[in-house]
Amino acid sequence: MAARVPRSNEPTVWQKRTMGGMMGAGVGLTIGFIFGSYSILRGGVGPRGVLATLSQYMLSSAATFSFFLAIGSVIRTDALPPHLEAMYLQTRSPIITSRLDGARLMKERWNAERRKIEADL
Repeated sequence: MAARVPRSNEPTVWQKRTMGGMMGAGVGLTIGFIFGSYSILRGGVGPRGVLATLSQYMLSSAATFSFFLAIGSVIRTDALPPHLEAMYLQTRSPIITSRLDGARLMKERWNAERRKIEADL
């Protein structure tokens, strides 16, 4: 019987995008209500009426915020899974801190290649 691989309880990218969009819509509706109310009180209702003016502020603000928060949520989750990130960090080249370290590292690699070529011959 095959061994079961434990699954993570982390939400998928689609779920994170949806959550970001919903949070953005909530924030946008609130900001739209605040700025729309202020605009109506400051400049008057206008020809369309209170409800139409306020709803336009709220919906346009909600659409903008939800769009950008959804994109931000997807960008944030664009990293590797934790086990692959750990493997990448273990296998990547060491950070070179000075020219001397870089030169030493190059000489070690050249010598390792030279030994490998000599061993193959």
